[in-house]
Amino acid sequence: MKVVLRNPRRELDVPAPISVTALLQRLELNRESVLVIEGDTLVPGDAVLSGDSVVEVRPVVSGGCT
Repeated sequence: MKVVLRNPRRELDVPAPISVTALLQRLELNRESVLVIEGDTLVPGDAVLSGDSVVEVRPVVSGGCT
């Protein structure tokens, strides 16, 4: 499975199947600080990703109005 990480951008190959939660633990990322996206779909933490998946892990960005 291919994992694309942002900030800084890098790509990793990770053995699958693997759950989103296990993937984030393996990458030492906090679930609440990132979004996991497959295609155009936000993937929940209990989902299992397959070997042909390409997922993107993006940091959560929050902002406000001025």
